[in-house]
Amino acid sequence: MVYGLEHVALCAKEPKKLVDWYVEYLNFRIVYDNGKGTYFIALPEGDMIEIFAADIDTDKSSSNGSGLRHLALSVNDFETVVEKLKGAGVQELPELAKVNDKIKTYFFRDPEGNILHLIYRVDPLY
Repeated sequence: MVYGLEHVALCAKEPKKLVDWYVEYLNFRIVYDNGKGTYFIALPEGDMIEIFAADIDTDKSSSNGSGLRHLALSVNDFETVVEKLKGAGVQELPELAKVNDKIKTYFFRDPEGNILHLIYRVDPLY
């Protein structure tokens, strides 16, 4: 039986640079480095992203193209994390954001152009 999602993989033009960015700005820590450019980074609750070198560069300009569109990251200190990311100069995607009395979202791109989504829910989905 499938019981969880172990990790999501991101191909990167500069894997180590992207790993360092996730560590500095999003509270990830490196849990695996094979010494050849493949890394696993994890959040405090164990959610992981694998980052490794891309063979080709793809177009990431659309937020609605086929394939993986964004990674949603749960936060409990929404405003603090948003301000930290704004201070880092991330490319914001305000047209996708939603803020009301039940949910707060903030969409932005990481240094490689991947879309990330911060989310705070008053009432978690599960």
